[in-house]
Amino acid sequence: MIDFDAVPDLVSPVVIAAFEGWNDAADAASGVVDHLMDVWRARVVGAIDPEEFYDFQVNRPIVGTDDNGHRRLSWPTTRIAIASPPDLDRDVILIRGIEPNMRWRQFCAELLAACDELGSELVITMGALLADSPHTRPIPVTGTATEPDLVDRLKLEQSTYEGPTGIVGVFQDACAQLDIPAVSYWAAVPHYVAQPPCPKATLALVGQLEDLLDCSIPLGDLPEDARAWERGVDELADEDEDIADYVRSLEESRDTADLPEASGEAIAREFERYLKRRTED
Repeated sequence: MIDFDAVPDLVSPVVIAAFEGWNDAADAASGVVDHLMDVWRARVVGAIDPEEFYDFQVNRPIVGTDDNGHRRLSWPTTRIAIASPPDLDRDVILIRGIEPNMRWRQFCAELLAACDELGSELVITMGALLADSPHTRPIPVTGTATEPDLVDRLKLEQSTYEGPTGIVGVFQDACAQLDIPAVSYWAAVPHYVAQPPCPKATLALVGQLEDLLDCSIPLGDLPEDARAWERGVDELADEDEDIADYVRSLEESRDTADLPEASGEAIAREFERYLKRRTED
């Protein structure tokens, strides 16, 4: 899986993980890891053997041509990469994969064993779900944690959800069973524009990471992509009166529910991020 001898000693590494599939509405969560791998110039150091965990009739291998013109087969899998962000005083282990079709407990055990070997101190999972959120308002992000002190420090609420879960929920539970501190952030993607990508939701998740890690993450084209996405959905709503009416009803419900927060902590957090980024620039 990983040639640990080829990996240098990491400094207080934190794990950031996302998986395509049921936990990844509009590819918003996996989009975070893709973005981080790009802006932090992450290096892939290993991958899960897909033979044990994937049904290749569901997640089929892809045939293509490499840079040298040779035909290559790419198998669905989950990869592990490492990065040393310049604005962070610790290293990062990035996990980017696909929700497995079988042997979930073994899958989580192998990933966490690799992270433990690399010295990980905290696991952060990213997810996205479809919800009744208006695209014209900030994307809601909820968070949970496995340890009470993390819940208090990050001002999170323990999840009261009961029902089916995906690999993100199983992965976080595996962390709890092994006493590994873990945080999970979920973005609420507007369900009426569920097709990927949703850069506005990806940007919202990146903002939560900045708060947790106390650093500025290069945003690249994400802000402009998010604005373009919102303009595109505006145009869609303008062409359909039923959608426009529905969006207005969501806006009214959201504004009523979020008015105290919008005038306080949320604006303060966003302003702090802006000041930090401006100072560093």
